[in-house]
Amino acid sequence: QVQLVESGGGSVRPRGSLRLSCVASGGDTAPVNSMAWFRQAPGKGREAVAAIYIGGATTAEADSVRGRFTISHDDAKNTAYLQMNNLLPEDSAMYYCAADAYWHGPEWSYPSRYTYWGRGTQVTVSS
Repeated sequence: QVQLVESGGGSVRPRGSLRLSCVASGGDTAPVNSMAWFRQAPGKGREAVAAIYIGGATTAEADSVRGRFTISHDDAKNTAYLQMNNLLPEDSAMYYCAADAYWHGPEWSYPSRYTYWGRGTQVTVSS
């Protein structure tokens, strides 16, 4: 069983930056080859933000964050990061880390493709 723990959320002014982290443990018995970030604002559905194929070093980002957010992974630390720059009020949401044994290619943005989920970290962008 893989456990995911997010950190790094907080409150920031518009055009500010934050870096989210997601540490994965338990991967010795359950391999993880893709990790992703989703977000959910109050009253809205869960939205895919970015994903990374750990084995192939491939990344994908939602159109709404491309050029502002960057996903990366540190193999030695079993940690995925989401660097968020030029934050906007509409980026405010609970951010969730997800992981799976497979890279799902064009279906990377489907929440149902991920087996493991963290509990989330809150990001608030407000002046």
